[in-house]
Amino acid sequence: MNFDDTPQEAAFRAEAKAWIAANAPKQYEEELRKTSLGRSGLKGADILQVAKAWQKKKADAGWACLHWPKEYGGRGSSPIERVIWQQEEGPFGKLSGIFIIGHGMCGPTMMAFAGEEEKRKYLPPLASGEKVWCQLFSEPAGGSDVAGLRTRAEKKGDDWIINGQKIWTSGAHYSDYGILLTRTDPNVAKHKGLTMFFLDMKSPGVEVRPIKQASGHSDFNEVYFTDVKIPDSQRLGAVNDGWNVSLTTLMNERMSIGAGVSTGFPELFEFCNSLMLDDGPAIEDRNVRSKLANWAVKASGLKYTSMRAISALSKGDRPGPENSIGKLVAGSMIQEVAMYALDLQGAAGALSGPEDAEVAGKFQAMLLRAPGTRVEGGTDEIMRNIIAERVLGLPGDIRVDKDVPFNKIPTKGRA
Repeated sequence: MNFDDTPQEAAFRAEAKAWIAANAPKQYEEELRKTSLGRSGLKGADILQVAKAWQKKKADAGWACLHWPKEYGGRGSSPIERVIWQQEEGPFGKLSGIFIIGHGMCGPTMMAFAGEEEKRKYLPPLASGEKVWCQLFSEPAGGSDVAGLRTRAEKKGDDWIINGQKIWTSGAHYSDYGILLTRTDPNVAKHKGLTMFFLDMKSPGVEVRPIKQASGHSDFNEVYFTDVKIPDSQRLGAVNDGWNVSLTTLMNERMSIGAGVSTGFPELFEFCNSLMLDDGPAIEDRNVRSKLANWAVKASGLKYTSMRAISALSKGDRPGPENSIGKLVAGSMIQEVAMYALDLQGAAGALSGPEDAEVAGKFQAMLLRAPGTRVEGGTDEIMRNIIAERVLGLPGDIRVDKDVPFNKIPTKGRA
């Protein structure tokens, strides 16, 4: 792959750079540079409102969801131009994290399976940040087995009645809409009786309960459905074909998470350049340098794996299972990096001055948030299975319930 800009790409970069310089919310730039995984708030400002205002400004000028078609609120740009924009947007791009599920997962699913009228109605407000979307997949009894879900959808006239529960739903507490995977036929194998819908999160019968995390934040939620009515016009794909619809969502999810998750390496490298150990600067310690070198290689590998995925997209391919590599490596790497940063400080991490304490707090927040990163979008174990089977071509994992009707699968005790 040639990483040099073509003349057209260079012109696009110059235009994007000039617009960002003239319009970005510079008053938040320094704070945004200091944000990291697990610590993303702004002092004296609501980051959700700041993010919405920035996204709306981008949309009004034609810079939102660049790779989406213009009629759906995008710019019709190439995947490479999207990468250029992300490079130039810099710290202001962190504001887009609030929309990653809607833009990276729900939007592509709607484009692939919604009717034209629905796409023109719902996608532009999603692209502009005026409406936020979430993804309602995981359930308490299913874990990472998405096909093990029990939320029921029953047809009544032209509507569907939904009852059940979802869990670990990121951003549900501030979302306007969501895509919802349900079970519509329990008499067939678990992957075959699913149907996908989209719904208004303010619908009667929808209850959202934030989950308090170890970090003190509440990014995830439980969502309960009690006789929620959804019109059949909001069904995505055919009845009982929800698993195939969900694959579009899941492949885009793993690409978005794998490409978007911070590894913590740039922060650690900067930290080691300023940290003093007992025998001198940390960056001059051979053991520290060895660790940094290993993580530098991993970070580089993630970067170029992401570039390969972007190249595939530019040819019109759907995101593939290889994106699970980025998700798997980035999730575990940031946890390792955060633990190592705290180990380097020793007891001094709790006793140093305000400036050092701020840095220590960054790595502490990373460590507390990292387990969630390793679970969301599929656990490490699920990612390894996908990589083994669909990338490396190894024999499939043993799944004794694969062809068993869902209502015949034991739910407790032994079969």
